[in-house]
Amino acid sequence: MSLRWSDYITPSTLQLSPLVELLLEPVRCLQLQSQLHLGLQEALVNAVRHGNGNDPAKCLRIRRIETPHWLVWQVQDEGPGVPPDARRARLPDRIDSEGGRGLFLIHHCFDDVRWSARGNRLQLAISRQRLRGHGWGNQGR
Repeated sequence: MSLRWSDYITPSTLQLSPLVELLLEPVRCLQLQSQLHLGLQEALVNAVRHGNGNDPAKCLRIRRIETPHWLVWQVQDEGPGVPPDARRARLPDRIDSEGGRGLFLIHHCFDDVRWSARGNRLQLAISRQRLRGHGWGNQGR
């Protein structure tokens, strides 16, 4: 098996639906696809809004790889990064808070969530075991 990253570089805009659909091509189960769509959408919106400051002159770099055990995405923006103390995966204390739900949703959509040291690259993964029976592409796995 040859493992290679698929790379996608796109301007930093909120026109994300076609990109998310492309990133989810290996997932065949519609229910699982919907859950992962929500998580990827949140990660990309956060990268555009918070990382790149809604600046369309900046780019997002998204990578995807299928391994024997994982389907992995990396979302990277050009921003300064999320500080370690702001990477929490819990709901905000106040229900009327305007933000703070995105990371909570991301952590609940994926099996593994990791940050780069700088905090401007988020790695999201779903295990092959979870995908088994849900349709993992056409590779006959």
